[in-house]
Amino acid sequence: MLAAIGADSIEELFKDVPAAALLDEAMALPPHAGELEVERAISVMADKNLHAGAVPFFLGAGNYRHHIPASADHLIQRGEFLTAYTPYQPEVSQGTLQAVFEFQTQVALITDMEVANASLYDGATACSEGAMMACRVTRRSKVILSGSVHPHYGEVTRTNAQFMDLQVETLPADPFGSEDLAGHLDENTACVVVQNPGFFGQIRDYTELAQACHDAGALLVMVVNEVVSLGLVKAPGAMGADIVAAEGQSLGNPLTFGGPHVGLFAVRERLLRQMPGRLAGETVDEDGKRGWVLTLSTREQHIRREKATSNICTNSGLCALAFTIHLTLLGEAGFTRLAKLNHAKAVQLADRLDVLEGVEVINDTFFNEFTLRLAKPAAAVVEALAERNILAGVPVSRLLPSDGTLDNLLLVAATETTKDADVDTLCTGLAEVL
Repeated sequence: MLAAIGADSIEELFKDVPAAALLDEAMALPPHAGELEVERAISVMADKNLHAGAVPFFLGAGNYRHHIPASADHLIQRGEFLTAYTPYQPEVSQGTLQAVFEFQTQVALITDMEVANASLYDGATACSEGAMMACRVTRRSKVILSGSVHPHYGEVTRTNAQFMDLQVETLPADPFGSEDLAGHLDENTACVVVQNPGFFGQIRDYTELAQACHDAGALLVMVVNEVVSLGLVKAPGAMGADIVAAEGQSLGNPLTFGGPHVGLFAVRERLLRQMPGRLAGETVDEDGKRGWVLTLSTREQHIRREKATSNICTNSGLCALAFTIHLTLLGEAGFTRLAKLNHAKAVQLADRLDVLEGVEVINDTFFNEFTLRLAKPAAAVVEALAERNILAGVPVSRLLPSDGTLDNLLLVAATETTKDADVDTLCTGLAEVL
């Protein structure tokens, strides 16, 4: 290979790499092996994972286990979808563009917004893009980040903001949904970012906050971690949100140990020109037949980088397609029934846990996830239950380091996949560990 490319040695091949970045000796890796041996070795490693389908599972915190119809997996593996690339040439990309158009329509419907884009990477980048967009629209530089927003979403938003000379005011964690967001508004506020249901599971009606934001010349950005909640909870658009950023993983996309995900993004039509990503639109061809094109695609590959609305380079096309297929199979009535079933499962779980000694459900409202206050630090309890093959939930301290006030809080989620036997196992195990 060196001879074919005209290099005399490995050292010459890597001569442009700084010396400080090169290793002095070979890495401690095993010698090469055949494909069968490698598969066996990797399988042994993979078996060390305790995956969601094998044990009672109550993890949530932005990544939720739902049943995915077999037909969804089958359809996204069709060659024309699985290998499709960015639809720069609409005349040969009609199927991809129509799928994107249907996706946008669904997102606009369930969020009660006027326009949705062709998806972003995930909920966290969508949240960040929503905050940045609000700053462009209002020409202001302050973002107020509610204590209800997922810590990862806040982290991504702050990371992006620091390179754009924007100020992000992050409010303290808000387990009880009692923060006064309107009291933080001032003449420099571009937007308030909230999450509903919140990180701790609380559900709030932000209609009054939306009005307060508008009175102050600011926008309301609403984040939705669990998209299935939109089948039951009042939609962001109905509350007056200007920008909606959501995670679509729950529909069509498995947990897969944390990704890939699909970011949903919807706005009011008046804000369309500042929306990040791309937009597929409906048109007619020269023969008058229905067709689809990229109507809006203000990305850095298309125009000067300094004029681009964001640095989002693609959309999670296959994940978005899985979302669309799953939601299509459900239909509007099925989507609502799924949401009701999730809530009923969570209510059943909360009722069972709340009567245990050393356990308190602190939520007054929730959808399919809520917060427990335990008599012991939650992280240690979760580890003890994991040793019993129970994935009991997410300790808040794992995602929100604090002065110790959050150490005993545990996030617990239930979905339509939660069995009665799983609830029994968790209750028994938790009582014993506590």
